[in-house]
Amino acid sequence: MEWRDEGVVLSVKRHGETSAIVELFTAEHGRHAGLVRGGTSRRLKPVLQPGNSVSVVWRARLPDHLGNFTLDIDRGRAGVLMDDPLSLAGLSGACAIVSALPEREVHHALYDAFVVLLDALEHPEIWPAVFVRFELGLLQELGFGLDLFSCAVTGGTEDLIYVSPRTGRAVSGDAGAEYKDRLYRLPQFLIGGRVTEATLEDVMNGFELTGHFLERHLFGPFHGRLPDARFRLMERVAKNTQMIAGG
Repeated sequence: MEWRDEGVVLSVKRHGETSAIVELFTAEHGRHAGLVRGGTSRRLKPVLQPGNSVSVVWRARLPDHLGNFTLDIDRGRAGVLMDDPLSLAGLSGACAIVSALPEREVHHALYDAFVVLLDALEHPEIWPAVFVRFELGLLQELGFGLDLFSCAVTGGTEDLIYVSPRTGRAVSGDAGAEYKDRLYRLPQFLIGGRVTEATLEDVMNGFELTGHFLERHLFGPFHGRLPDARFRLMERVAKNTQMIAGG
């Protein structure tokens, strides 16, 4: 069997003396692993870096086999971001989040959004807000979307500033005033506002919101908690107050 596709490198694990097991997020075949022979060589090591876009050929005798990858680089992001610890943390966090997707399950729209996020990492003034939006879209894609456009209590669409941690529904300021300490803040850039207008506080509120539901629905049942790379990302962003408008 054989297929050809495009994808992004998510992770690389050494296998034996010279080979590597590489996990990709591909456009037409979802999250997919394969063996790369000579993957630890000087020629392939720069290619097999998380975040790099590649053209891939997969070959196996049977569909459920691991199979072998043959890879060519299309865009080398890892090298560009290597000298920027903040963007590198964003890259690691993004790959860690996507690595929790069901294996070999196709998500065309999510793949496109992932590439947009990775390309945005070169623009520190916007990518943290884009990251939060990506996580919100991932929850939607997997069937755990949040209802952020009407109040869970009144049904109204005005003054939506909270989110219930139990239902994932928006709550207006008046309806949630009594319980505000138990609710998440709803950043306005998630309901129509521009990412360029997001402040550092907006972004951190967004990370807390999406992180809660990612852990509850995706990571908690299988991994116990969010990946460490996601926590490191939040710490890095919180310390870089100059990177976001209004920070």
